[in-house]
Amino acid sequence: MSEPSNGRAPLVAGGLAAILASTCCLGPLVLIALGFSGAWIGNLTVLVALFFAWRRIFRPVQACKPGEVCAIPQVRTTYKLIFWIVVALVLVALGFPYVVPFFY
Repeated sequence: MSEPSNGRAPLVAGGLAAILASTCCLGPLVLIALGFSGAWIGNLTVLVALFFAWRRIFRPVQACKPGEVCAIPQVRTTYKLIFWIVVALVLVALGFPYVVPFFY
């Protein structure tokens, strides 16, 4: 006969789920406790996203398999153009608070 379960596995799974669910709030809470503001965290998120987009767009053509979208030269050129337009807009948005005082 099998041994009766003591309910420890569901308890551990529930505790692990609670910890994983709180990580979305715990990370920003730790950063704010260290003195970083929400706006700074938002800017950091934008820069990290741009970095990963840059890595994906400017990877070598050899990394693309034949027939994939990234192997088509016209698509690669369009992606690069759009990427640089977005970078320019992000730089304007990030620099705007520092430039505005000169107009008052």
